[in-house]
Amino acid sequence: MNAVVEGLEGLGKALWRRLPRGLRRAGMTRVSAALAPKPDLVPPVSSDGVVVAGDMAGFSGLAESARILHQVIVGNGLARGVLPLGLPGFVDMQPTPLPPGAALLAVVNAPILPPALLRLKRGALKGRRVIGFWAWELPVVPPGWAEGAKFVHEIWACSHFTADAMEVLAPGRVRAVPYPIAATALPAEGSRADFGLADDVFVVTTIFNLASSLVRKNPLGAIAAFKAAFGNRRDYVFVLKLSHVEAYPEDVALIRAAIGEAVNIRLMTETIPEVLLRGLIRASDVVLSLHRAEGFGLIPSTAMLLGRAVVATGWSGNMDFMTPETAGLVPYRLVAAQDPRGTYELHGAQWAEPDVEAAAALLRRLADDAAGRAAMAAAGQLYAREKLGAAPLLAALRAAGVA
Repeated sequence: MNAVVEGLEGLGKALWRRLPRGLRRAGMTRVSAALAPKPDLVPPVSSDGVVVAGDMAGFSGLAESARILHQVIVGNGLARGVLPLGLPGFVDMQPTPLPPGAALLAVVNAPILPPALLRLKRGALKGRRVIGFWAWELPVVPPGWAEGAKFVHEIWACSHFTADAMEVLAPGRVRAVPYPIAATALPAEGSRADFGLADDVFVVTTIFNLASSLVRKNPLGAIAAFKAAFGNRRDYVFVLKLSHVEAYPEDVALIRAAIGEAVNIRLMTETIPEVLLRGLIRASDVVLSLHRAEGFGLIPSTAMLLGRAVVATGWSGNMDFMTPETAGLVPYRLVAAQDPRGTYELHGAQWAEPDVEAAAALLRRLADDAAGRAAMAAAGQLYAREKLGAAPLLAALRAAGVA
């Protein structure tokens, strides 16, 4: 088994990305699933707290969600440590003893879980409840996810939308547990001046990670909606904050081409801490997410909790914490999911094609009506606090026998 782990480690990020995505994921999952340590068939009735496992130091949405979950679990006295866990070569996993009797909450998606578990000692999962906390963005899951489901006793999904998709993996053992963001501290730093934004301009912001799929996040649609709403006027500014740009130069080129000669669109590509990212959200008037699909929507939910108005596609996981009264919901039509990277190219899979003109109209309305914008932001903040508190997570822990 050590040879397999060392081989995966040695593959390296550059070589890994050169392989076709579907091939590398499917092969890696199948091979490691045959070798990785598996939990007992029947989990213990009760557990002494929980260890949160995942990419605890990463910059992805899943990494941030692991930190959010751990923060709330700590606050309720149920934490028994953290375990860096993820794909070899991407997550620095040091030998970490697991406390006996603690459940393992693996915030590591199904295809990555078997190779990640290869790095544990053979008996590490014996006598331990293992819970997979997974995120996915379509109504159907890839076939390979069934391999990862063999390593968990139950699946917690970040939204009802995602839970419905995952039910096929573990019938009767899937629970919707929204990220408890409202129960965490959300410090935000930075003023408009710190981000080079004038006080007298109307700021629309879109934030996303290029590793999360250009076509799914749909920044080209967001650019088109902003241009349709405000043209080239300098008193309206669109901030497009990207991360992981170094790995996806072709995507960045497409975005720059879509921006063209627009003088009121700013592209931010530097990596900044979460506290500054939230500061940028707070400095904005509207946060725009013209996504084709979301498993949850960390950026829109954070924006709502920070009291910012949100305009978002009215479909998928974000609908757990959005209503027509609490966010500007963009109408859409469902179309076949088409993804050049292949991640979302699944038989029968559909996602939303948001209406760009309708999004532009919503942006114009919010820009012209400061009082209406403030009312929407206030309503959104209250609703997000109600929906995204600690209660669902704590109920799930109790149901799993974690005390």
